[in-house]
Amino acid sequence: MDDLYAINAAKTEFRECFNHGDISKLMAIADPDLVSFTDGAPSEFGESGLKALKIRLANLFERFTVKVVIVVVEIRLQGDIAYDYGWHNFSLTPKHGGQAKHRRDRYVDIWRKNKEGQWKLWMYIDNQDVADALPESQLTCAAH
Repeated sequence: MDDLYAINAAKTEFRECFNHGDISKLMAIADPDLVSFTDGAPSEFGESGLKALKIRLANLFERFTVKVVIVVVEIRLQGDIAYDYGWHNFSLTPKHGGQAKHRRDRYVDIWRKNKEGQWKLWMYIDNQDVADALPESQLTCAAH
C-alpha cells in the first residue's frame, strides 16, 4: 500500500471512530507516543495521554451521537514523517434529547511510520475554527 493511501485509510479510521462511537478504531491508529494538543483539554503525552483520551472519548460517546466530516486540505509526506491539515466538522446530537450542536475545528495531524511500516498518528493539534473575517470593504461600510 502506498504511503498516501495508507494515511488516507487511517484518516478514514479516525472518522469512523467518531461516527460509530468506537474508541478502539482511534487507539489502533494512535502512536504509543501520541502527543495531543486538543482544544479545551490538557496537553497529553504517551501512555497517560492515551488513557485520558480514551476516558474523554468514552464520556463524549456516552452523552452524544457524533458524526464528523473531515475536509483534508493536504497531506505532505517527508520520509517516515507526514502531516495533514484541514477541518473536522462535528455534529453532536445529545442521546437524551436536545438540539444537535455543530462545531468546526481546524486541525494538524503529524504521522510517523513505525518499524512495521504502519503510519500512526503521532501528534494531534486542533482548535475551534472562527468565522472568516469580513472583507475590508465591508469593515469600512460597517464603521460608518
